[in-house]
Amino acid sequence: MTDFSTVPPLDATAVLKRFGLRADKSLGQNFLQDSSALEKIARAAEIQAEDSVLEIGPGLGSLTRYLALAAKEVVALELDSDLVPPLRAVLKPYPNVRVVQGDILKTDVSELVHKKDYLVAANIPYYITSAIMRHLLESAPTPRRIVLTIQKEVAERVCAASGDLSLLALSVQVYGNPSIAAVIPASAFHPAPKVDSAILRVDIYPEPLIPRETLAAFFKLTKAGFSQKRKTLRNSLSSGLHIKPQEAEALLKSASIDPMRRAETLSIEEWKGLCQTG
Repeated sequence: MTDFSTVPPLDATAVLKRFGLRADKSLGQNFLQDSSALEKIARAAEIQAEDSVLEIGPGLGSLTRYLALAAKEVVALELDSDLVPPLRAVLKPYPNVRVVQGDILKTDVSELVHKKDYLVAANIPYYITSAIMRHLLESAPTPRRIVLTIQKEVAERVCAASGDLSLLALSVQVYGNPSIAAVIPASAFHPAPKVDSAILRVDIYPEPLIPRETLAAFFKLTKAGFSQKRKTLRNSLSSGLHIKPQEAEALLKSASIDPMRRAETLSIEEWKGLCQTG
């Protein structure tokens, strides 16, 4: 087991001041600097000595240093070009870290990580959680495990059980098994966000629960089903798929689903059946 006690504390305020910078609210920058929380993220990733780790939004390198101690290679992708100089300075003692400036949503993951069985660990801005999750899960190669520090409420939604599933939960649970590894209080960040965070761990399945050839149909159906969440599936599918209510009802009945149910009550297996019927 990696000994993280050798990682020195990092004062985000001091580093920012040294380089004449301040946290950019428009980019959702909240720098995690609590040593205990950083170690929990690294532990949750279960990094092996030969692993390659992709870190999205390394910021000032607080987490990067923990990842670098455990992994063979860390690719740190930072969107904010202003943070690259302080990031390189902080990470100078870690030769196995490669800092890249860029936008994960506009980057082909295969260009960053050349090992198929890689990991993702990151403290990401709340406002792009869904987009980053979708991008990673649909990328090739797909990571073996994803560990993200995100808004606690969102993490709980991702981990919801059948009967209370959201579109985000479905989008993640089709690809892997999500769980919450720990909760991180807002006070662990600089500047402190208004809400607490959670470490979300997603262990990716060898193959999605929905056959790859029907994933497009699955997402089209689920998006339509959740398009008007308060309405019954009969009405939401009718509106979302631009078909008559009677056609939506027939589609649901053919999959043995009550047309009066709502989208969040369906399990992944029921959505799968609906895809196969449609």
